[in-house]
Amino acid sequence: MAHVAQIKIPATYMRGGTSKGVFFSLTDLPEAAQVPGTARDALLLRVIGSPDPYDKQIDGMGGATSSTSKTVILAKSTRAGHDVDYLFGQVSIDKPFVDWSGNCGNLSAAVGAFAISAGLVDAARVPRDGVAVVRVWQANIGKTIIAHVPITDGAVQETGDFELDGVTFPAAEVQLEFMDPAAEEEGGGGSMFPTGNLIDELEVPGVGTFKATLINAGIPTIFINAQDLGYTGTELQGAINSDPKALAMFETVRAHGALRMGLIKHLDEAAQRQHTPKVAFVAKPADYVASSGKPIKAADVDLLVRALSMGKLHHAMMGTAAVAIGTAAAISGTLVNLAAGGVERNAVRFGHPSGTLRVGAEATQVNGEWVVKKAIMSRSARVLMEGFVRIPGDSF
Repeated sequence: MAHVAQIKIPATYMRGGTSKGVFFSLTDLPEAAQVPGTARDALLLRVIGSPDPYDKQIDGMGGATSSTSKTVILAKSTRAGHDVDYLFGQVSIDKPFVDWSGNCGNLSAAVGAFAISAGLVDAARVPRDGVAVVRVWQANIGKTIIAHVPITDGAVQETGDFELDGVTFPAAEVQLEFMDPAAEEEGGGGSMFPTGNLIDELEVPGVGTFKATLINAGIPTIFINAQDLGYTGTELQGAINSDPKALAMFETVRAHGALRMGLIKHLDEAAQRQHTPKVAFVAKPADYVASSGKPIKAADVDLLVRALSMGKLHHAMMGTAAVAIGTAAAISGTLVNLAAGGVERNAVRFGHPSGTLRVGAEATQVNGEWVVKKAIMSRSARVLMEGFVRIPGDSF
């Protein structure tokens, strides 16, 4: 009986921050997948093991969560002042599509390391010992990320003593600078606050009307007070993800927020744009126990934040959402800033389901518009496996 042989594609499986993904050099992909389109999407879906009606991704590299159903394509940059172009694809677990509408801030931590190891960064820019500064063009959103990658004996240093809540083992610290992080989304007018307001009244038919901060920074995000949704801000994944009614409510809120932000023109478009915007709820500091069993004291944090990604409560915090949190916290009058005490600040430490995270951002007003030049946070990254991924030759 005739059968289709598998093909193998050079790939690297990496952890970046609290996410994992399959990394490719653009030129290693089959020719049909080197350009955007159905062939590329079909290939990535098959690599990750989607769509999977069992929600397990057993027949692929995905880990059946939004944090582990990710792909990255990198290429040497032709853009002045940049070393590498970074394209991120969020692969749906149970549906046949790849969402290209936003960045992954966590995997951004692994981009510099991969780029150096793959020879995509000029060797003259990589010291024998010290820190390599990798200038990344984030192609999904058209923004610059500066990655500070530690180098030892001419190679990327991956091990170290930097601890990141949500990651079991320590590793080397990678500092990321998200430059001009306010996203210029189509329909959003290029404004950090697409409605022109720091706080809006968001009406969600069948759910309620909520105060919301709608912001385009790092990734488009809808912030709502936890208590307005019936939560405390101390919830862990099980409290939300085991409740189908809650998940449906959050998706409805997300769709109406996307419409209000100008990211979609009709509510039904939200289903094909799962990666953005994000929905997050905030609360003032309180004691809780993180998912690892680590006690978090109210005094340890400035506020609490819980965020949903791809329809589920995230186990920690998306890096891009952390940028949105840091940016909103720096602007007096947003719900995030108010939850953090309503004072001026250029950094914030927030509590998430796995622990805490600090992110810095400085905001100023220019001609009446809020501007943030950069947001800064530290993550870590590590190669988990490298070699080839295999997929059936007729997959794309």
